[in-house]
Amino acid sequence: MSSDAREWVWEHSASRGTARLVLLSIADRVADEQCVSWASLSSLAKRTRASVSTVREAIDRLVDADELEQLDDLTGPQRSTVYRLPLAAKAVARAKRELEEDGDQAPTDDPEEGLTLRLSVLRQYGIRPREVPESPARVRKPAVAEPGRSRRKPAPRRTGNRHSDVPETGIQNRSEPDLNRRYSSGAAVLSAAEWQVDPATHTWARQQGHLDRLGEQGVQAADAKWRAHRADFKPRPAAAWAADWRSWIAREHAPSRPKLYAVPGGASAAPGGMTRAEAHTAALLAALDEPTGTEG
Repeated sequence: MSSDAREWVWEHSASRGTARLVLLSIADRVADEQCVSWASLSSLAKRTRASVSTVREAIDRLVDADELEQLDDLTGPQRSTVYRLPLAAKAVARAKRELEEDGDQAPTDDPEEGLTLRLSVLRQYGIRPREVPESPARVRKPAVAEPGRSRRKPAPRRTGNRHSDVPETGIQNRSEPDLNRRYSSGAAVLSAAEWQVDPATHTWARQQGHLDRLGEQGVQAADAKWRAHRADFKPRPAAAWAADWRSWIAREHAPSRPKLYAVPGGASAAPGGMTRAEAHTAALLAALDEPTGTEG
């Protein structure tokens, strides 16, 4: 019966954007002609690729449009929320009655047609009456006397709505990392070419000895090489680039410099043909020949 519910959404629902995706996801789990389904906010967020807050606002819009009901006196598998598509249930019930009457009688406009729930049938799908009611602070709709019935338009959860100007497609909560973005919208992102070495990073290079080890020109050469390797990387916050730059500088080798060997007599260049072992020996002898100030 989920196909009948989905077809109603495609053909007759006035929902748009995220709300339409949420309604289709709920209709996809409809089991029979009662058009009752169950789903959790997290599962709907995962299926629609939207944030939980966006899904919650989409559900509120669908409830206000009478295209969705939330049955708070029922609970689904794993304590999930139970929903019903009332307009789809009416359409399915009307189509079924027309088939039974072979079209001899025009259908009547019964507002309760298809809305009376058969709880004994719903139990086989894991849907049952809620045994322990939620606390008043969490109940979105008051319980009603008749099982399986609920009010379509709940009272607002709070005074005022800071998303009153949200478009039909909903909003995306950029601070939620799971399904949205890797970084929060609070931190500006920029490319590696745009990032500049800040004073704190420059102080770090000097305190860690990298400035003395590489020299100013060596640091500039390492910085240019880092920017060339990071040119195709996606934009990141400045703090992320700073950490990556520091890691790069710490691994960078000092630029090649002329090798100076001390030789006896104070000569700074190794004689031609001197091997490395001979040069090391000469440097050691030169160090021994230097005055220490303790000679008698």
